[in-house]
Amino acid sequence: MPGAGRPAYDDPRVMCETGAPARHPLTGNPQLAACARGTAPAPPLFFSVGVAAGGAEQEDHVSQDYRKTPEAIARLTPKQYLVTQEDGTEPAFRNEYWDNHEPGLYVDVVSGQPLFASTDKYDSRSGWPSFTKPIEPDAVTEKTDRSLFMKRVEVRSSGADSHLGHVFDDGPSEAGGLRYCMNSAALRFVPLAELDEAGYGRYRALFENQENAR
Repeated sequence: MPGAGRPAYDDPRVMCETGAPARHPLTGNPQLAACARGTAPAPPLFFSVGVAAGGAEQEDHVSQDYRKTPEAIARLTPKQYLVTQEDGTEPAFRNEYWDNHEPGLYVDVVSGQPLFASTDKYDSRSGWPSFTKPIEPDAVTEKTDRSLFMKRVEVRSSGADSHLGHVFDDGPSEAGGLRYCMNSAALRFVPLAELDEAGYGRYRALFENQENAR
């Protein structure tokens, strides 16, 4: 995650192939591989969300542009700034969401862009919040990280270009085999009960099974 001189990383292992393959070495996504090589820009991400009175989605959706702004950066805490803007890393087991089991969305703390869902979160025993996949294929971009004499795959938000963490290929095999190891400080958690009010009502369908089980 961080550059030289930063605290310990989320994982000491090298999980990415050398060179610049046509497809990303872990995800197999050619678009992300191009972004990682610097041969294509990170895809812009626009979500359309509208909230009517009472919390229902409107048909006239309001476009949300999840790019970074000076105002958003000014609102960050020192820890959030260190992680998202300077590629820093939080200590394992001493961060906000590593043991959070509540249903909801994890969004970019800088822009509010939806990044991960609790339905894809699992206990990796690493001490950082871990997910098997992002909420949308283009919610994140990935690039080769060669710091600390290693080669790993860094994960950044596609909208605000916030540093989030790294992805490794030691995740649950039944869920695709990937582990998105994220920093809590790069994320903001939106509980399921607050999705409509916060403007994320379109994602409620992801949690229908959990709601029906209650």
